Amino acid sequence: MKEGRRHIPILVGLGAVVLLLLGKVFSLQILNGSYKQDADRNATVYETIYPTRGVIYDRNGVILVGNKVAYDIMVNPRDVKAFDTLALATVLNVSPQFIRERLDEYHKRRGAIGFQSVTMLRMVPAETYMRFDEVKYQFPGFRGQVRSIRDYPVNAGGNLLGYVSEVNQAYIEKHSGEYRSGDYAGMTGIEAAREKDLRGEKGYHIYLRNSRNQIEQPYKDGAEDKEAIPGKNIVTTIDATLQQYGQELMQNKVGSIVAIEPSTGEILALVSSPGIDVSQLADIGKYWNEIANDPYKPMYNRAVQASYPPGSVFKLVNGLIGLQEGVLQPSYTYSCHMGYHFGAGHKLGCHAHKSPLNMEESIMMSCNAYYCYVLKNILDNRKYDSVADGLDAWHEYVESFGFGRKLESDFPAELSGGIPTSKTYNRAYGKGRWNSTTVISLSIGQGEILATPMHLANLCATIANRGHYYIPHIIKASEGIEIDERFLKPQYTKVDTVHFPKLIKGMWRAVNSGPGMGGTAWIAHIDSLDVCGKTGTAQNPRGADNSVFICFAPMDNPKIAVAAYVENGGFGATYAAPMASLMVEKYLKGSVKRDYLETRMKEANLMSRVKRD
Repeated sequence: MKEGRRHIPILVGLGAVVLLLLGKVFSLQILNGSYKQDADRNATVYETIYPTRGVIYDRNGVILVGNKVAYDIMVNPRDVKAFDTLALATVLNVSPQFIRERLDEYHKRRGAIGFQSVTMLRMVPAETYMRFDEVKYQFPGFRGQVRSIRDYPVNAGGNLLGYVSEVNQAYIEKHSGEYRSGDYAGMTGIEAAREKDLRGEKGYHIYLRNSRNQIEQPYKDGAEDKEAIPGKNIVTTIDATLQQYGQELMQNKVGSIVAIEPSTGEILALVSSPGIDVSQLADIGKYWNEIANDPYKPMYNRAVQASYPPGSVFKLVNGLIGLQEGVLQPSYTYSCHMGYHFGAGHKLGCHAHKSPLNMEESIMMSCNAYYCYVLKNILDNRKYDSVADGLDAWHEYVESFGFGRKLESDFPAELSGGIPTSKTYNRAYGKGRWNSTTVISLSIGQGEILATPMHLANLCATIANRGHYYIPHIIKASEGIEIDERFLKPQYTKVDTVHFPKLIKGMWRAVNSGPGMGGTAWIAHIDSLDVCGKTGTAQNPRGADNSVFICFAPMDNPKIAVAAYVENGGFGATYAAPMASLMVEKYLKGSVKRDYLETRMKEANLMSRVKRD
């Protein structure tokens, strides 16, 4: 009896363990559905639904970038069964060898691909896709995919808009968890800058697999499918008509035109030439080698990525600093004997004009010698302990105009240009071993000064606003899209607003004083528009001088500020001034009456002048 009782606790313990295990199994399998879902997921396959990418509009509601349907042929290597390779090749209009090579490649990458489908053929013709769709049941593992690709109704701003391309492994790793193989993303321009807004959110269909790894039916009748969320639409500040017109003017030339609305900082046109034709953007891979090997680098956006010497347009900055520092008055006159003479026979040359000149006349006639005197007086000002201190004070003034740094635009890949400081020359000549005449070329925008066309357009907008600017930007606030507050705040220079009108009178005279009166920008004159401008001719070590011009109009309550920079274009009045003024006329009047000038600009071909490595 005692022996039998000994086994009772053991049996009770075993019973308790069995009950505990049964309870756990019941909990896992019946009460806790997540384990069942995990098991289900091992037998499911996800088919990605790609969202429609957001549309990009110009400021007037014109579609710059839309979407159109594209057809791809996908394959899941794990689902491929024996099939007639020749028959599939015939349907898809490719060679059997092409299909074999692709499948061999996918099998080698089987571990990395997993159960995903990969794209075997992109952007097949609609008739090919329909032909395949009718017989796809004969080819297990292969399927069609309909997706949207970019469409460009207006040939305006290829460099500006940028392109969308399939992500590579480096991009996937950089954006951990956001993309996978087969996804597309904006790579340059607005497409890249606003990728998070434009891309939308992917969805998916879930399907069940059977024991033979074949897709049978939707999982839970589609109850857990996720719809794709379309990307947000973007409204740009660009005027499509003006952008397109600028491209036509810059055809067969190297350089840039930038137009800004002074009262807002909104970029009306951002032309870089040579640029990318929008017809190449939808299928960039097809044209990549052609674009990459082009010696003129059409992918290179000169408006924000090219740093040039600004030339004589920079005299305006030195004049304003001189006025603020009290070393210049509009009535001051200086003589010019074909240039500024200094040192032992040194000379900074100038063209022939009347002498002496006051400040207004110096701007109208673009006298080099006048601004050599101005800069020397700024740097040798007795309020500073040394020329080095004077130069550093000058540097602070110049930087307040946006030069020597990035303007913090919302456009990607912007360069800062360069403005020298005393350290620049201390390194080059030694501390205390240089003076104001050593750096006298800074007076006319040469030497170590570098600026982008965007900087020059911003300078023009700053003068138009009489002393402040709004950071240039290319995206407007719209439904679901906000812009940073920095674009709404005026940025003031260190020069008092009272000095700007004194300079503007000279800019008005440069454009509106006839040839006999010495106005260097007379060619930019437009009846009834009161254009104010300044020519520049920037020395270029790679060939002919660069042609530079900035202007705004009207003089009071300005609506547009333009900078044109034409490599190897010669005098500012030869190419840059006519093109910038045509942009003004087109924007403010809607059409151009100076047909003769328009034709000459469009037909001019300067490509042979431009030296390329």
